[in-house]
Amino acid sequence: MWIVDVEAFTDARGLFARTFCAEEFAAAGLAVEVAQCSVAFNAAAGTIRGMHWAGEPVRETKLVRCTRGALLDVVVDPRPDSPTYLSHVAVELSADNHRALFIDAGLAHGYQTLADATEATYQMNVPFTPGHDRGLRFDDPRLGIAWPLPVSVISDKDRAWPLLTGVGGLTPLSS
Repeated sequence: MWIVDVEAFTDARGLFARTFCAEEFAAAGLAVEVAQCSVAFNAAAGTIRGMHWAGEPVRETKLVRCTRGALLDVVVDPRPDSPTYLSHVAVELSADNHRALFIDAGLAHGYQTLADATEATYQMNVPFTPGHDRGLRFDDPRLGIAWPLPVSVISDKDRAWPLLTGVGGLTPLSS
């Protein structure tokens, strides 16, 4: 995961900034080909979307930016063989800070809106591939994510991801 801060040029009109440059991303080792762009509008503060990633063989990378309002973006490493397995990083993205997150393939991603009428844009390297979506429960105690607000809205699908159990691997609790 990489935090992407823009280099803003300001004058009396306001601000202008480049939010993506293939050459600069490639120079940093981030080979990105944009195949799909999406937008998520969230009416209420406290809304949670996530924690999602695309399972193999899909290798989905995302560049996520908040274009209206504010959100706390959280990235979790669900790869059992990784030294950062189940650890997470939380970063505030807002229309005011112009910050974005580049999320590498295989990492789970989600966010909670911090303001009403929050909008996020996504640039992905591959189109959504039904049947390959994976997820972690937003409130799984093994993840230890401290969401800043009470949950106001969440999808049934995101609320239903199984809790993790066991010491190694992504092992959902049996029902």
